[in-house]
Amino acid sequence: MPKTGGNAVDIELTINGERTTVEAGSADDLATVLRQHGYIGVKCGCDGGTCGASKVFIDGEVRMACGMAATDADGSEIRTVAALGTQADLHPVQQAFVDNFAVQCGFCIPGMVIQAVALLDSNPDPTEQEVREALDDNVCRCTGYQKPVEAVLDAAGRMQGEQSVAADGGRPVTVPPHGDESTSCCGGGCDE
Repeated sequence: MPKTGGNAVDIELTINGERTTVEAGSADDLATVLRQHGYIGVKCGCDGGTCGASKVFIDGEVRMACGMAATDADGSEIRTVAALGTQADLHPVQQAFVDNFAVQCGFCIPGMVIQAVALLDSNPDPTEQEVREALDDNVCRCTGYQKPVEAVLDAAGRMQGEQSVAADGGRPVTVPPHGDESTSCCGGGCDE
């Protein structure tokens, strides 16, 4: 596999629960090594650990993989966004991002999801301001941040069991009994 530079070294990692030895250039950052080994959910938009797209859990702490030398992760346990859920069974944060239309181009989303999971693990009921502060170092050029903030707040409610979610991701709708004008669609007594 191509290396970004330096002598090749073997490092041992536990990635998404699987112990493995990978070869890395001594000058490679962790994001490069993870991507070279198939973990393409780890993105890097800055090559320096400032955009937030490469966030992963390293030994339980959120770190930017593109700002860390791969050799510094030797012996670490790494969890990427792929470890959170599957396409058929998304993590509540992932599902909330989908349901709230918080995914635009998708490039920054893995880092935002990792950060959101970490936030909700430490603070299950954050305020909007706390969510904004947690996502502050995730650079996004598409969403304007409002939808991701709404998604994290929605996920918090879901994880606390406050909100039910329909099979299609939408919220269940309570339909009033037919003929109940006080709760009809417009209150105007239509024949609907």
